[in-house]
Amino acid sequence: MASSIEEYIESLSEERKTVFSKLRKVVKTNLPKGFEETFQYNMIGYVVPKKMYPAGYHVTPELALPFLHIASQKNGLALYHMGIYADPKLLKWFQTEYPKHCKTKLDMGKSCIRFKKIEGIPWKLIEELVSKMGPKEWIDLYEKNLKKTKEKSKNGE
Repeated sequence: MASSIEEYIESLSEERKTVFSKLRKVVKTNLPKGFEETFQYNMIGYVVPKKMYPAGYHVTPELALPFLHIASQKNGLALYHMGIYADPKLLKWFQTEYPKHCKTKLDMGKSCIRFKKIEGIPWKLIEELVSKMGPKEWIDLYEKNLKKTKEKSKNGE
């Protein structure tokens, strides 16, 4: 298992390395300023640095607040976008735009967008998606959703 971004990329096959490196470049080029690239959960991640949000991730407070991760998996590439999970409007926008950019059916979990056919990755759509939320907006949305979750838990829901 890799322990750094460089090791992770070097462990990929040449074909996968090329496409994955393009995904990383698209993310880094279009992600609003303020996020920091890191290696978390055996993936390349983009987080709100602790100096900007000292509370960190509520599940593991010593970690910076995660926002987006990219991974090469057995059956393709994956982009984990926490904003899409936390913001119903962003999710609806993405689901509406996806068919305009891609012929394949959207393969998506709560925050995970999977690309099994790497030749069909909708690059322009990914550029637009990752540019839509900066660290401040993510912190505000994260805290709003965290507060709702705590209230539900307190009320026994």
